[in-house]
Amino acid sequence: MVTKQFSGSSEDADLRRADSLAREIFSDVANKWALLIIESLGEHTLRFSELRNEIEGVSHKMLTQNLRMLERNGLIERTVHPVVPPRVEYTLTEAGQALRVTIDGLCDWTHQYLGHIEASRRRFDA
Repeated sequence: MVTKQFSGSSEDADLRRADSLAREIFSDVANKWALLIIESLGEHTLRFSELRNEIEGVSHKMLTQNLRMLERNGLIERTVHPVVPPRVEYTLTEAGQALRVTIDGLCDWTHQYLGHIEASRRRFDA
């Protein structure tokens, strides 16, 4: 796997700066729908309807918006097959697969500490 290095300015890579490209990208991918889309695609290629069935609670509009954003950021690839009716498929790019490793770690952390977080919430809410 070849990792492409950042070639912009240091300001663009600084998450602490409100106007940085890095913060914009972070904001795009750090939402529940984007995370769930990336996790659902995994090693698969899925159609829109298959993705919608995989991700409980996502609306047509939110799935469409997030797929477009992920495609714009180069994390998923959209393939339109010239058939009637049109068949559109989504798959993770190399960058999307790399991000998925991080998301898998977040999922593992959630499973590991779910009981701890539930107990903390009960104590806090009491």
